[in-house]
Amino acid sequence: MNSADLLTDAFQRIQEAVHGAVQGLSADDLNARLDEGANSIAWLVWHLTRIQDDHVAGALGAEQVWFAQDWSGRFELPFPRGATGYGHSSRQVEAVRVDSAELLLGYHDAVHEQTLRLIGGLDDGALDRVVDESWSPPVTLGVRLISVISDDLQHAGQAAFVRGSLERR
Repeated sequence: MNSADLLTDAFQRIQEAVHGAVQGLSADDLNARLDEGANSIAWLVWHLTRIQDDHVAGALGAEQVWFAQDWSGRFELPFPRGATGYGHSSRQVEAVRVDSAELLLGYHDAVHEQTLRLIGGLDDGALDRVVDESWSPPVTLGVRLISVISDDLQHAGQAAFVRGSLERR
């Protein structure tokens, strides 16, 4: 197994977890919050997908799917177009509302497809390339991708927890 295969496997696990948390849910369930400070499944999946889209595209020199395929227009969120959800307040979390699971999964799957295309040709040497010098130490491509994977898996797990909680009500 090489680096590209390992990364592909990790991103496929994210996609599987996202689908497991979202498929078949109504808009009410997707937008439900367990309490007023909690994140909804809609926000969690939108956010994890925005982070993957923003960070992977930025690190590998591609246009974000959010803009290239006008997902920003389809979601019609009341934020600047480039918002990713990072640092969102409870009120902003509440503003991320979706009408269907298909919208969330459509965006996630489009980002997943681009991610696999972009990482498919990476070799071990590519992972050492510095992609962000604003941190100390500077962030390499490998560190950035592992950060995205970690963040996405945590949020997908949170979405699965919310789903389970809603189903037990």
